[in-house]
Amino acid sequence: MALADPSPPPEARTRILDAAEAIVRRAGVAALTLEATAREAGVSKGGLLYHYGSKEALLTGLLNRMAEFVSEDFAASLAALPAGAGQVARTMLAWGLEAPQEACNERCDRAAAVFLAAFHHDPALLDPMRAVVARMRAAVATDGLAPGAGMAIMAAMDGLFMARIFGLYTLDEAERLALRDALGRLLEPAA
Repeated sequence: MALADPSPPPEARTRILDAAEAIVRRAGVAALTLEATAREAGVSKGGLLYHYGSKEALLTGLLNRMAEFVSEDFAASLAALPAGAGQVARTMLAWGLEAPQEACNERCDRAAAVFLAAFHHDPALLDPMRAVVARMRAAVATDGLAPGAGMAIMAAMDGLFMARIFGLYTLDEAERLALRDALGRLLEPAA
């Protein structure tokens, strides 16, 4: 007589990560426990432990998923723009200033929850995201723009992202357009 497989169905990993993210977004990292995550995901604690054996493993799963999402989303955005000098910087501008505000807010809220939870638990957990950002920096450094121009655009978009996730400020439409125009002047190819 064969025993039934006690492991949760494959989609349980996604439900578990979604539940952990929702808990952190709603109540902060202190509320993130394995028990609360299992309950929210609709799996047993044993089912959660099958996939994520500790809170650190759960946070690592969240960071790896976020790093994969950011990497894939950026690559898709990059592929959607014409090739040539400044393509990476143009992608950063489009990604940071031209996406619909609802998408930006959702993406920023999700990233903020995951980044802050990981940083609070162990800053080393951010290493997968650091690797994604390092690849972006390397790409912008060889983007064919004047020295520092692409990095200025990247730094501006990073600053805007931080302002969003910490609720420091939100650009109104006139400010967004003015920033887009000012940064757009940096897109001239290197001589």
